[in-house]
Amino acid sequence: MKINSIGFVGTGAITEAMVRGLLAEPAYVSEIHVSPRSAHIAATLAEEFASVRIAGDNQTVVDRSDMVFLAIRPQIAEEVVRALSLRTGQTVVSLVAATERQALLEWIGADIDLVQAIPLPCVAQRQGVTALYPANAAIAALFDTLGTAVQCQSRKEYDLLAAASAVMSTYFGVMESIIGWLEKSGLERAKGQAYIAPLFASLAQKANNPGNEPFSALSREFATKGGLNEQVLSDFDRQGGLAALNGALDGVLARIEGRRS
Repeated sequence: MKINSIGFVGTGAITEAMVRGLLAEPAYVSEIHVSPRSAHIAATLAEEFASVRIAGDNQTVVDRSDMVFLAIRPQIAEEVVRALSLRTGQTVVSLVAATERQALLEWIGADIDLVQAIPLPCVAQRQGVTALYPANAAIAALFDTLGTAVQCQSRKEYDLLAAASAVMSTYFGVMESIIGWLEKSGLERAKGQAYIAPLFASLAQKANNPGNEPFSALSREFATKGGLNEQVLSDFDRQGGLAALNGALDGVLARIEGRRS
């Protein structure tokens, strides 16, 4: 089902990724309105896609859209959202991180249909996984077009997935650390990157197979008894790597839930 009009209040990296995914062929939406902030991104999208319209201000985005996405930083969210006048019954999807649903509803001050979502950059290639709360069939269908939607049945589920999504930078940081070690040990950096990137990609593909084999089983499968993979995992754990990761996730969850870590 094709949506007539979608609007984005905030035109940053995630908005750009979603617009590219939504307008990839076959396009999922007829018209997309974006706010003028981040003028370079807005102009680039409007130049590339005839369906993108740059609005004069945030309220114009809201007025011209059937479905509105709030894609703004949490630091300015209250100021921006309180200034908007949303229509009764309008569908609003909040992409604002670490912000309570009740606070958003209070700032909006209208009887709207609010869904919170955590789209990731890969939605641009229609390969992203997006957590949603509360469950909503129409919004899930949109994000299924951009990859996969995971509909959460409780706020706790949503908060936990939000915390888990905070490992993206760490993922690339681990890759960079390995490539740095290879370079320091004498291997050309470009050659290290050419090897490590597809290695990690193939492991992710293995983990995402339809059989849903437990990660613990995969870890055992790739760790021959007494072998090199087993040694690295054992050393990593013994030196506090796994404990540090769990501690970092605890800290992120505390921040999301509004507690002090």
